[in-house]
Amino acid sequence: MAGERRVAMVSGATRGIGAAIARELRDRGYALSLGVRRPEAAAAVFGPDADDLLVAPYDAADPAAAEAWVAATLARFGRIDVLVNNAGIAPFVGLEDGAVEELDRLFAIDVKAPFLLIRAALPALKASGAGRVVNVASLSGKRVMGLNAGYQMAKHALVALTHAVRRLGWEHGIRATALCPGYVATDLTAGVPDIAPEAMTRPEDLARLVGTVVDLPNTAAIAELLVNCRYEHML
Repeated sequence: MAGERRVAMVSGATRGIGAAIARELRDRGYALSLGVRRPEAAAAVFGPDADDLLVAPYDAADPAAAEAWVAATLARFGRIDVLVNNAGIAPFVGLEDGAVEELDRLFAIDVKAPFLLIRAALPALKASGAGRVVNVASLSGKRVMGLNAGYQMAKHALVALTHAVRRLGWEHGIRATALCPGYVATDLTAGVPDIAPEAMTRPEDLARLVGTVVDLPNTAAIAELLVNCRYEHML
């Protein structure tokens, strides 16, 4: 049992932003429940299960996975204080091209899966009295620059979901933040032609921001955190 140690659930934590956030929270003293498609990959990054670590199977495409992961977390630690919805995909679905079927998959993983996780974790987050939800969205959830309309729509919806959590959870001490980065140096941006990886935001810097946000008191809530690596006149 984690006892008085706060417990954080992080989806998609085997690489990139999710792995950096999980490391940061662990360094800050949180017990971790990592929801991943391949538990062996998480073990390679974070080591075997320990007093402060649970690696649970979680597939964002499976609607039943949310309740199973939350139940496993509560069975192991007895509480949930932080939920980080990081797992996501970014297929191209433009207005003129891109498979319509990919739009369904995009919304299932980037919007419906976080919704289901939040719904499943809400009782425990309310019981915490200082529950925190961080939804890893994107600057594409705040403005439209490229042509990937499907991704932009999904991330706008995720930002809206964040505000819905703030509205419902406020009186219970739940605070929600939409993390909206621009280009981040991860595998997903490896092929971006117009900006070099070294000019992109580092996952570790986003993780430091998330650590600060979830550690703030209920009286200092941040609804949206926009993080960019280059100047944009729209923001």
